[in-house]
Amino acid sequence: MIEEELRGALARLVDGLPPRKASAAVERLMAGYRGETPTGAPLLRDRADVVAYAAYRMPATFAAAASALADFAARTGGWRPATHLDLGGGTGAAVWAAAAVWGDDAPGGGPRRTTVLDWAEPALGLGRELAAGAGRTAGDAGTGRALREAEWRLRSLRGQPDGTPLPSADLVTVSYVLGELSGPDRDAAVAAAIGAAPAVVVTEPGTPDGYARVMAARDQLIGSGMRVLAPCPHSARCPMVPGEDWCHFGTRVNRSSLLRQVKSGSLPYEDEKFSYVAAVRPEITGEPATGRVVRRPQKRKGQVLLDLCTRDDGLRAATVTKRHGAAYREARDVKWGDTWPVPGPGTGGAGSAG
Repeated sequence: MIEEELRGALARLVDGLPPRKASAAVERLMAGYRGETPTGAPLLRDRADVVAYAAYRMPATFAAAASALADFAARTGGWRPATHLDLGGGTGAAVWAAAAVWGDDAPGGGPRRTTVLDWAEPALGLGRELAAGAGRTAGDAGTGRALREAEWRLRSLRGQPDGTPLPSADLVTVSYVLGELSGPDRDAAVAAAIGAAPAVVVTEPGTPDGYARVMAARDQLIGSGMRVLAPCPHSARCPMVPGEDWCHFGTRVNRSSLLRQVKSGSLPYEDEKFSYVAAVRPEITGEPATGRVVRRPQKRKGQVLLDLCTRDDGLRAATVTKRHGAAYREARDVKWGDTWPVPGPGTGGAGSAG
């Protein structure tokens, strides 16, 4: 599997570093992202920094991007991108995620053509190095071709002062990068993504600030004529009230030995919280779900309580009980972020409000 292969590649990189140096680099990077490093101090100063960053964050960003892309793929049926542009892709978590969701092949044969753009050459260098070994450990030359043949290009993410548009693609991903940009540059990056592809997926950390950035991008996507396919059941205004709640989801990530050492944690896993939006132009067919579970389901004796965002009624609660039969059995296994069918008005059923 792609995820295990990525973890193996990251483990081999970390094995080449003194543990104390790797841990110290991760701790300094964590302080930098918390705002504890003086303004202007470079975060990625050498290879140890880049390797430590990839080992610390790449499994989580891969898991979040893979979850977002899988949800998007489920809403588009058999559609697959022949070309993929990852804007601000850094070490390449989103292109590994695309390989996990769609494999290597483009429609019509041949590998998907992939391009990663970023403004940090050390990150691009490591991403290129990781991708060069994709599929080789599995002994299958056909596996990982889209990663091995990807292009890694240095490009500023601060607007387009020379007016040069992004390379065109079927899909543009913008993952965990908008928080590094100022407001105007953030808007310019999303506008550039919109101009480059008929499908755009934006993923950010699942914090109130990350959600706000995703909502701003969502407004831009809808304003350009795109429609939202995931996670929202609609392209109308988000029913969550800013400052009171925010839309985010979670995905479980296995912790590496480095992560357990740095975080002084005994658990072999952690939950990565993320917010995202996926939108398309009319030429890509597909429909959003009628409802999506937006909080962890509450499971009680004989019933499951669901908080849903729905196509027609916004946020609403639903109670699924044993009398709903198969729906109840399905609800017992439903997870935060899953889709849930919501009956139309007056039809009752398992999706009716509790």
